[in-house]
Amino acid sequence: MLGHADCLVNYMQVNYFVIGVIVLLGLAVIIFLILRNRKDEKDFEKDQLEDNDITSPQDPSKD
Repeated sequence: MLGHADCLVNYMQVNYFVIGVIVLLGLAVIIFLILRNRKDEKDFEKDQLEDNDITSPQDPSKD
């Protein structure tokens, strides 16, 4: 007959390979999101600079 302690030991066995794969996938997703955000931010800044060149505000008092 299994005692309470034996049952807990069997339940608490950890598959380190699965945990390692999950951690690596999590890190890959985080790195992907950071790199994508940087690229989107650069594209946004580039678009803002181009928009400012096209529609530069005119000072009405100089007319």
